[in-house]
Amino acid sequence: MSSETFNFNQFIKDSINSVTQPKEYFSTLKIDGGIGVPIVKAVVYGAIAGIIALIWSLLNIGSVTGGLLGSAVGVMAFVWVIIGAIIVLFIGAVITLIVSAICGGSTDYVANTSVTASLMVLMPVNALFGFVSGPFGTAINILINFYALYMLYHALVGSLKAKENSAKILNLVLAGIIVIFMIIGLGAKKTADNFLDDYGDEMEKAVEDYGKEMEKGLKDLAKEFEDAVEEMEEAEEEN
Repeated sequence: MSSETFNFNQFIKDSINSVTQPKEYFSTLKIDGGIGVPIVKAVVYGAIAGIIALIWSLLNIGSVTGGLLGSAVGVMAFVWVIIGAIIVLFIGAVITLIVSAICGGSTDYVANTSVTASLMVLMPVNALFGFVSGPFGTAINILINFYALYMLYHALVGSLKAKENSAKILNLVLAGIIVIFMIIGLGAKKTADNFLDDYGDEMEKAVEDYGKEMEKGLKDLAKEFEDAVEEMEEAEEEN
């Protein structure tokens, strides 16, 4: 893909190659152009991810409901995903630059921006499986993250000319960090679910007890009202 102009057909071809043949793709990726094409690529990937999120919302899948409100929320999600993609591009480029520097690779910001934009091809994939929950969703998330590291390795070695051994070691460290955070996240989720279950039972019992007290109070109040009415009627009869 040219570093000065954006060719959509070439973009599609490059996107497929970056996922299916990351070694060959990143070894030939041009990283000496401007940031115009990387920005366009990030916007397109963000737009695709936003469309997927919008479709999920319209189909009532996930946390966003359908209908008028759901559609409005979905449209805003679409806009924010695109804005987020641009933010991710520039912040991700800084992170990639730091990683590249650690591995003895290029520290040119434009080059790292080009690489980061290509790595964002997985953004629509994340959106596609983003609403899958449970163990299956966790497994998919792990696979996506591990494949992202695999692509990053080839980007570091093929495009940014980082040291191969350093890139391998760093990827192993990052993979370990991902696993640790996944375990911590699952543990925290389980703890939170247990807490909510226990708290929910207590709340249910408290509401039930409060309802019984309210019912008893209303009955007593009704009885007092009936007694007062009877007393008034008796007083009227005596008069």
